[in-house]
Amino acid sequence: MNTVEFKVNLPLGLSEDEAKLLLAIKLYEVGKISLSKAAKLAGFSKRTFMEILGRYGVPVFAYSPEELREELGL
Repeated sequence: MNTVEFKVNLPLGLSEDEAKLLLAIKLYEVGKISLSKAAKLAGFSKRTFMEILGRYGVPVFAYSPEELREELGL
């Protein structure tokens, strides 16, 4: 995986770890990175990251109604 390093001045009250977590959540939510990569970026296991996604209201599996019916064989 190719990466680019960048530096950000964070506002007071926002830690580096929290910023990484929020970035990972958003990148996963918009489909820019996989669940595994997002979890790694945030510094959590996949299982823990999935639980965190739930707390932020981000679905782990984003199926359209049609895709879900197809997946379930309905």
